[in-house]
Amino acid sequence: MTTFGKSSQSQPAVAGTFQKPAALRRNISVALASLLLVGTGIFLSQQAHAQNYPNRPVKIVVPFATGGPADNYARFMAQRLQDSLGQNFVVDNKPGAGSVIGTDLAAKAAPDGYTLLLMSNTQTVNETLIPNKPYGLMKDFVGVAPINYSDLVLVVNPTKGMNTLADVIRVAKAEPGKLNYASSGPGTPYHMAGELFKSMAKIDMVHVPYKGSSGARTDVLAGQVDMMFDAVTTMTEQVKAGKVKAVGTSGKARSDVLPDVPTLNESGVTGYESTIWLGIMAPKGTPKAIVDRLNEAVSKISSQAEVKQQWGKQGAAPLVMNPAAFEKYLQDDIAKWAGVIKSANIKLD
Repeated sequence: MTTFGKSSQSQPAVAGTFQKPAALRRNISVALASLLLVGTGIFLSQQAHAQNYPNRPVKIVVPFATGGPADNYARFMAQRLQDSLGQNFVVDNKPGAGSVIGTDLAAKAAPDGYTLLLMSNTQTVNETLIPNKPYGLMKDFVGVAPINYSDLVLVVNPTKGMNTLADVIRVAKAEPGKLNYASSGPGTPYHMAGELFKSMAKIDMVHVPYKGSSGARTDVLAGQVDMMFDAVTTMTEQVKAGKVKAVGTSGKARSDVLPDVPTLNESGVTGYESTIWLGIMAPKGTPKAIVDRLNEAVSKISSQAEVKQQWGKQGAAPLVMNPAAFEKYLQDDIAKWAGVIKSANIKLD
């Protein structure tokens, strides 16, 4: 008669539950080899995809109006990338809501490298200034490459009777709220430069936001608005022509293109510094190989001696970083402006 004990001993082990060490090692080795093959396949597929990229036109969304630095350098870079990579790069201006409209459109695009975002420190400012956006910059985008940076210049319409920064501060303190300044929209470098100036100089001026820098610039030139902070790359010509009075530049040192104009720091707003910089991002999920290919192409363009010389004459200097360094630069800039906005209690109008 068969006993329960003998019967249970004769039962086979459940497959995969108890394995001899040698068999277990073989199975682990097979699994690791399979994972390695899959990973290698993905890597090779991405590399092949990047080598064939781009094989159709690439769109660069510019969330700013035409005529300003972002638009101008987007078109410059688009032409150079087209020459370098052999495919059309098309600039698509989508201004509005302080860059939020165009940035949101780019965030929703397919992450395939065929839609890029031309961005500036407007977007890093907006991470704090506009918390309820439909996207998160570092959540929905990946940094591709920076382009360049430049100082700003505070210009006043010559009919206003203010020829120095001291004049502006004197009038603003004597009649709080009388003076106004234009910007290309909430959160833009022009707006933040003005708010930082107000906070540090302890004055009150009215912010007049526009949908783009061209409209703001036009109305300052016409005397409809008293003044504005503008990029030296776009306003220097008007300064030299006498159409506006430059009362201060925003960098740590005087601008090479406006050497006779003192910095705000020199003129009594101690510690003042504000710049505008530009870069390229892509929707999160864009293959790393494509991001690397674009970074290499942009970096080569920005590093060319001819480009450095051309930008230098305009008052801009190249920024060159790999994608990882650019990501850190973005995070640091977000943190910097978050501190400024909170300490100065800067809010949207």
